[in-house]
Amino acid sequence: MAKIHNLGFPRIGAKRELKHLLESFWTGEINETRFIEQSNALWLNNLQQQAVLDYVPVGDFSFYDHVLDTSFLFGNLPQRIKDHGVSELDKYFLFARGKAGQDLCCENAAGEMTKWFDTNYHYIVPELDKNTAFSLHPERLLQRIKIARSQGYEVKPVLVGPLTYLYLSRSTDNTPVLDKLPDLLTQYSLLLTNLAAAGIEWVQLDEPVLATNISSEWSMAFRYAYQRLSDTPVKILLANYFGKLNENLSLVAELPVDGIHVDGIKGETEAQYLADHIQAPQVLSVGVINGRNIWKQDLRKVLKQLQPLQEKLENRLWLAPTCSLLHVPVDVTSEDRLPAGLNNKLSFAVQKINELEILRDGLNRGEAAVAEALAESDEIAGLAGTALAQNPLLDNDNPQLKRRLPFEKRYAAQQASLKLPLLPTTTIGSFPQTQDIRQVRAQYRRGDLSEGQYKAFIEAQIRLCIEQQVDLGLDVLVHGEAERNDMVEYFGEHLDGIAVSRFGWVQSYGSRCVKPPIIHADITRPGPMTVEWIAYAQSLTEKPVKGMLTGPVTIINWSFVRDDIPRADVAYQLAEGLKDEITALEKAGIKIVQVDEAALREGLPLREEEKGAYLQWAVNAFKLATSSVKGDTQIHTHMCYSEFSDIIDAIANMDADVVTIETARSHLTLLDAFKSTAYPNAIGPGVYDIHSPACPAKETISNLIETLLDILPVEKLWINPDCGLKTRQWSEVLPALSNMVSATALLRQKLTQTA
Repeated sequence: MAKIHNLGFPRIGAKRELKHLLESFWTGEINETRFIEQSNALWLNNLQQQAVLDYVPVGDFSFYDHVLDTSFLFGNLPQRIKDHGVSELDKYFLFARGKAGQDLCCENAAGEMTKWFDTNYHYIVPELDKNTAFSLHPERLLQRIKIARSQGYEVKPVLVGPLTYLYLSRSTDNTPVLDKLPDLLTQYSLLLTNLAAAGIEWVQLDEPVLATNISSEWSMAFRYAYQRLSDTPVKILLANYFGKLNENLSLVAELPVDGIHVDGIKGETEAQYLADHIQAPQVLSVGVINGRNIWKQDLRKVLKQLQPLQEKLENRLWLAPTCSLLHVPVDVTSEDRLPAGLNNKLSFAVQKINELEILRDGLNRGEAAVAEALAESDEIAGLAGTALAQNPLLDNDNPQLKRRLPFEKRYAAQQASLKLPLLPTTTIGSFPQTQDIRQVRAQYRRGDLSEGQYKAFIEAQIRLCIEQQVDLGLDVLVHGEAERNDMVEYFGEHLDGIAVSRFGWVQSYGSRCVKPPIIHADITRPGPMTVEWIAYAQSLTEKPVKGMLTGPVTIINWSFVRDDIPRADVAYQLAEGLKDEITALEKAGIKIVQVDEAALREGLPLREEEKGAYLQWAVNAFKLATSSVKGDTQIHTHMCYSEFSDIIDAIANMDADVVTIETARSHLTLLDAFKSTAYPNAIGPGVYDIHSPACPAKETISNLIETLLDILPVEKLWINPDCGLKTRQWSEVLPALSNMVSATALLRQKLTQTA
């Protein structure tokens, strides 16, 4: 009899309940006791929505981040966090997001944040050094297990595996992270023993690092680690996801674990291989429901693929999503804004659990038992739509992809036109999204405000934003994006072929949630999307105002794209629409246009052999969108929270005039790639971390800029924050930017004196 389980469920709640709890706790509206009580109620509701599973996951629910939870579980806290005399929960959030002290401009204590493999989810990077000593703190996990078991659930704890945890860690003193493996395994062994004592039979250890090209050293570490853990009194389900195992397949098949989970959609042949090679009583868990996209599966087709596996494995066959459902929204039944018929084609987390139930019943009881559900699946299988027959982006010599002038000549023309000083200061784009702004947007959407009233309000917000930037002394201004709910969702609302859900929220990090648009048809631009607002902002000042667009690859990577359309074709369609928008901005007198590709690195395949094809169409899509501009029109792009070393050549090939990147939170480590390859164009490394409420001191920014001057040519260096400011308060933004501008002015003066 096949069984069904889940690798993880969305934490945030169908209406972002966790977000509101977190923000209420951070602002002091609720105390720690109330926060714990209400978040536990949300977690229990998550369990109820998975009640049909044979095993429900415990350990997947997190207040902020599951990797951060693992650091606390094993006592791996930096000394700066340990030294704070606050509660464990306050230490947890201090590590996650930093905290301002008595002095508004205190230092930031937050941990580095970066992307979880090739997703838009951000995790807090564990920190290690030669003195790191792990210790076990399982109380919260054991308490949740006890509560879940008391309510009748068969529980399967879900943990980040020891090798993936170390692989994602950062050594602060160059101590090899694998040196810490024996000590960490001691604590894992102790934890697994404690879980067995609590009545646990199965424990899921997530090792998605196996979907990457690991070295022989790491392969040996896997053998060593799981041999040690095989002595513990629980059954271990080793879970790989986000891609195929490829050369790691034989390694996994040989590990002494009790079960193996693989992606049965990307790695169907790998599931077949493991079914032939695992030994009784080992279990094979097959990810048959896509945990990263929202389209319903063709359940009849999946059943036919599973039947040979069931005949071979019988009750040793488990069914699951490909990965945690953290990456999809909670429930599609609340949607009431989508185009007619689209709802019936979609499957959010709750619906994916239902799909698993149908597959289990179809295997165990026969297709006749689920005939009605299969008939419905037949109706949605094979989505209707057309894509472009040819994709000119694949031709790198296409003249559409080349700027009219080489960078040095362009940049000289731009500087002559813009008349910017050394070390130009700017921001990434967005300014605080206040409660008033969100409320007015909601009123306008409901029809409670006229178009004229809404326009007058947004213009007032733009005027305020421009005035504040002029007062601060910034050199290149932005309009603040008061009209935008999200940098991708906004464009989804203004392009045909893209739908925007009402409650399709997905966690990006902590309390930050996004609502990925749904690309369901061919994409066209029916008219201007940003020109009115940008042109109005430019009319208020003589300083240049940047036009702000989201790039084609970021729109794709932060959307749910139809499964049957090649992503390169979607990128081409988006690029054509954005090219038309840039032309319209130029005609409106805009001299600088920023085309954000924040998610370029995020979409990079985990396997080396697959990266080249992706980067080719991704870079060419950006170039198609931007290459028709005049030589004196300056093109900016922004990238955030990513490792850049393996895509630096691709970034250079994008040929943006200025690229702004995150560097402050990662202590300039992300700048190494740009330094080592002598990046040819202009660059704006972020000089302070906007994701923390801590305000950077002027001296700190000044020291950071001086460090940057030792690395990068001064004539190509821009000064800016790490990312957009929409999640911050004006009371945080103004002093931080003031310190940034003041620090830059002092360094300009120093450079002038020494020239």
